[in-house]
Amino acid sequence: MKKVHSLINKVLAMVVLVGITMNIPGISIKTVSADGGIPKYSDKASVVLNGNSPAFDADEITTVSYESYGKLDRLGRCTTAEACIGKDLMPTEARGSIGSVKPSGWKQNKYPGLVDSEPPYLYNRCHMIGYQLTGENANEKNLITGTRYMNVEGMLPYENMVASYIQRTGNHVMYRVTPIFSGNNLLCDGVQMEALSVEDNGKGIRFNAFCYNVQPGVIINYADGSNYADENYVFSPKTQDFKITSDSADQNIERSAPSSNSNGEQAVTYIANKNTKKFHYPSCSSVSDMKEKNKLYHYGTRDELVDKGYVPCKRCNP
Repeated sequence: MKKVHSLINKVLAMVVLVGITMNIPGISIKTVSADGGIPKYSDKASVVLNGNSPAFDADEITTVSYESYGKLDRLGRCTTAEACIGKDLMPTEARGSIGSVKPSGWKQNKYPGLVDSEPPYLYNRCHMIGYQLTGENANEKNLITGTRYMNVEGMLPYENMVASYIQRTGNHVMYRVTPIFSGNNLLCDGVQMEALSVEDNGKGIRFNAFCYNVQPGVIINYADGSNYADENYVFSPKTQDFKITSDSADQNIERSAPSSNSNGEQAVTYIANKNTKKFHYPSCSSVSDMKEKNKLYHYGTRDELVDKGYVPCKRCNP
């Protein structure tokens, strides 16, 4: 079965851009179709594969929670990680140190002004299946070398979407992440992320996307992970209203630990309307009617938004 999955993942990874832009709340993506190679990165953190439909076989979809991590290959690179995620797998404690793991392609550097973290480390030890979903800590089979950009702008919105859905519904989500390497490169080109909510047959969660392992302003050698600043790069400020920071190269607080306030309220992703002052879950139908310029993406607690003068949507009741 794993060989079949590997073949399917390779086929799905071979896609070309057809130029149709989609908007998933909190995620900037372009639609692709299965005709050739993955398009080169062009300022979007991820692209949709196979019409956004994941490729889980009918006989592997289950409501029994489990997690499975493939063996490292002959070059020490991670392979596919998959799980059926339920509330019972999600952690209740903050993540421990993962600094003991040195994934393939790990050649760390700092880029002040280019990397949105403090310190501005280029690379994170990226969980393929985020700690907030299965509670895996320093598991070398689940940690890859990923840029801060891929970690936060590529993978994090999808993970937050899944975590929020499970916490809200108690349902299960089939989940699979596959790092895509070119030849014998030690650094992956990116990761394919697939997810499908089980009890509602994909109505709540359904996606199949490729997240690019790039960092704007930095040139990366994927053969070994070495890197240097692009002297020709012109900085373009982001329009997002929040920054995600950490205190070390290992700590990816928002995607790896169940953050909460003093009252124990967990942090999740919300999308607020700057005009109406209402906030919503990313899956709320009202979000699709919202103009992009009016959106405020907030990862935090409900009380934080209320304190800023926002009120909860009466449709999705966040």
